[in-house]
Amino acid sequence: MKITVVGAGNVGATVAENMVRRELAEEIVLLDIKEGFAEGKAMDMNQTATLNGFDSKVIGSTNDYSKTAGSTVAVITSGIPRKPGMTREELIGTNARIVQMVTESLIKHSPDIIIVVISNPMDTMTYLTNKTSGLLKNRIIGMGGILDSARFKYRLSEHLNCSPNDLQAQVIGGHGDTTMIPLIKHATYNSIPVTQFLSQDQQDHVVSETMVGGKTLTGLIGTSAWYAPGAAGAELVESIVRDQKKMFPCSVLLNGEYGQDDLCIGVPVIIGKNGWERIVEFNLSSEEKELFEASAVAVRKMNAALDENL
Repeated sequence: MKITVVGAGNVGATVAENMVRRELAEEIVLLDIKEGFAEGKAMDMNQTATLNGFDSKVIGSTNDYSKTAGSTVAVITSGIPRKPGMTREELIGTNARIVQMVTESLIKHSPDIIIVVISNPMDTMTYLTNKTSGLLKNRIIGMGGILDSARFKYRLSEHLNCSPNDLQAQVIGGHGDTTMIPLIKHATYNSIPVTQFLSQDQQDHVVSETMVGGKTLTGLIGTSAWYAPGAAGAELVESIVRDQKKMFPCSVLLNGEYGQDDLCIGVPVIIGKNGWERIVEFNLSSEEKELFEASAVAVRKMNAALDENL
C-alpha cells in the first residue's frame, strides 16, 4: 500500500512521521514544491527506522507526482500557514489555487484515491475538492473536526484533572475560530456527562478556549500548529486504511443531513476503507441547531469567495 502526503512543511512532515511510526503503509510518499525539501525530510525520517522500530519507507519527491501513482490515500497539507493576526479565511485566494492544482495532479496518477484535506480554510478547500475532482463525495474528507475535538478533550481534561483518554467529546460545525461548536452537553467522562462535574462558567470557559485553540497556538508559536494537526491527520488515515469504522467529526459534503445542502461542514461520520461511509445525526438541542445554522451561513459565505479567487 502507498499513501501520499502533499506538503512537507511542519504539518505534512508530522502527518508522515505519525503514519510511518504506525506503519500504515509499506511506502509513504512525501511531496513538496521546494527543491530537495521533501527528500531531506524523508531521509531524516528513514534514519529513525532502527530507533523507532518500523519498516515502512518514506519516499521524498520534488513535485514529481508520478511517484504518487497508485496511492490509496493522499493527505493535502499544501498552502501557506497562518501568521499571527490572520484568520483561516484570509488564506483562501492562495490556497484555493494550490489545492486545486494538487488535486488534479493526484487524480491523474491515482484515479481511485481517497483525499484527506488539511489545508485551510479547510471546509472551503474540502468543498472545492468535491466540486473540481470528479471523485465520489465519500472519498473526500476534511480533517478539522478531529483536531478540534482533540483540543476540546485537552481543555476538558485540564478542568477535570483527568486523562483526556477517558473523555468522549466532539466538535461539529465549521473549522474556524467563530464557527466550530464544541458539544459540551454531549461530552462524557467514562460515560458520565461532564456537565455533572463542571459549573456553567467552567463549561463556557472550556468551549471558548477550544474555539480559539488554533489562534492561541499561532500567537504563541508565530505560525500554525503542527503536532496535533499532524497526529489528527494520521488518525484519520489509519481508520481508512485499517477499515476501523471509527466515528470522527469531519467536513463532508451534505445533501439534506443536518438541514444543509451542497455544503462541506463538520459532522460525525463513520470512517472506513471507502472513506466516510455514513453520517451520524446527533439529536441537537434548539440552541445547538441555531449555532450549527449560523456556522453553515459563515462557511457558505466563505465558499462564495471561491469564484472571486480562482
